[in-house]
Amino acid sequence: MHDPRVDVVVPVSPTSRVWCNVGPGRDGRARPYRSSWTWRGEPLPFMPMDDTWTPREPHGGPVAVRGWYERSERTFAHLLAETAIPVERAEADVLLVAGGDDAMWPSLPYAEELAARRRSSGSPVRLISRDDAGHRTRFPGESPALPSADHLYGGTPDADARLGRTAWPLIIEALLG
Repeated sequence: MHDPRVDVVVPVSPTSRVWCNVGPGRDGRARPYRSSWTWRGEPLPFMPMDDTWTPREPHGGPVAVRGWYERSERTFAHLLAETAIPVERAEADVLLVAGGDDAMWPSLPYAEELAARRRSSGSPVRLISRDDAGHRTRFPGESPALPSADHLYGGTPDADARLGRTAWPLIIEALLG
């Protein structure tokens, strides 16, 4: 948005807002929550996490944290506009890649929000998605993502690879365009 040398951006499993830290920051502390992003050394407004959320999965296994993000947005709805990433102001072309079965966060609804804001400002945007793909899109030449002991990512290896195969030529075209 601020660097005229950037003419294409390809967010994969994007978010549409600035979030807080999840886990310890550079100072080693996880709390209080603080912005994960800065501009010219100043923290950007951010969406905090609602710590009253609890996972649906049994304790000790991998967890889908999408519900945590969704609950945090409801809890802190008054911060939605302030924390929105102003993609509509970006001069770069934007190609979004997202799976509808993302268990980490709602990347497809986020991508749809970003695309709608781009379109409403008359800016170019493309959205490549699959309803059955998860958070970890796999591009040609990448092996399937290994299962995590901590997190559920949604999708299936096949769906994640199909999304990557569909998006890859469009990404190459956008980057070389």
